Amino acid sequence: MSCVTTDDSEQKTLQLLADLPRVDATFGDTLYLYQGVWLFRDAVFGAMQIQNHFNHHPTDIFLTSFMKSGTTWLRSLMFTILNRSRFDFSDHPLLRKGPHDCFPVLDTCKPEDYAVTDNSPRLFATHFPHKMLPSSITDPSSGCKFVYVCRDPKDVLVSMWHFVVKLRPKELPPLSFDEVFNLFCEGVMIYGPYWDHVLGFWNAAFQSPEKILFFKYEEMKRDPEGHVKKLAEFMGVPISGQEEEDGMVKKIVEFCSIEHLTSLEVNKNGVYKANTGYIVPNETFFRKGEVGDWKCHLTEAMKDQIDRITHDKLKGLGLTIGATNEGHPMT
Repeated sequence: MSCVTTDDSEQKTLQLLADLPRVDATFGDTLYLYQGVWLFRDAVFGAMQIQNHFNHHPTDIFLTSFMKSGTTWLRSLMFTILNRSRFDFSDHPLLRKGPHDCFPVLDTCKPEDYAVTDNSPRLFATHFPHKMLPSSITDPSSGCKFVYVCRDPKDVLVSMWHFVVKLRPKELPPLSFDEVFNLFCEGVMIYGPYWDHVLGFWNAAFQSPEKILFFKYEEMKRDPEGHVKKLAEFMGVPISGQEEEDGMVKKIVEFCSIEHLTSLEVNKNGVYKANTGYIVPNETFFRKGEVGDWKCHLTEAMKDQIDRITHDKLKGLGLTIGATNEGHPMT
């Protein structure tokens, strides 16, 4: 991959990388522990660029999440909701380009990429944890809003493993599920530790609920139409009574469904080209999208280990994710 730094700062960032703790090539590229978060090299550069060069607009909206938590689906929903008066479903940008091309991913942006649109509000996406984002945008006085989605960590783990396996260079030995499981539990995962990531946005949402809309993937799956209406309200473009009568909410849900998106040619054979030069086939961003698929991959002991970590990390904080043996939410 090519780096995203400017020439005058490249030497400084390379020196920084040389001094950081690292895990070599486990996921195909080296992971660096930067500000308590495990990142690929280009994401370290991207974080530095955001922290030093990002100029926010008070109307900016950020889609935030840990990887493989439902980001692709939510990205499609947010773009479609915001632009529903601009584009007809029969001639929609999502018919021609993948969801990741609809608005910028800050993690690999260069400063000149921040002003890619004059639309207001601007949409951005990031997997960076809350603590890594500059206070200029996370402070409630900034006006910026955040949509965060979390998911049962067991399903996140399974989806992450499938994702990594697809992108892992062929010249490297296969990466076993047990290996990824152990690293995930230890917190050594891109953008990890997972639980710290979720709690950062959960605590911030508790402090500023008007600025951070906190979703659970499982609840979105149970009631997608209700969550579309919440999203529209939060983004400042509420669904009107007439739109409801005309079936707009249902149309958005069906248009952005995994069944529809995966049927499109662009998501079967198209690619996403990151600003770093890294190319990812669009089909890699989609899998089953099912709740509870972890049951096909985790042993009972693995399930219990992740549930114990989740219980210990979230105990007393008012957030429930994952499930007990009885299938009830954990506290």
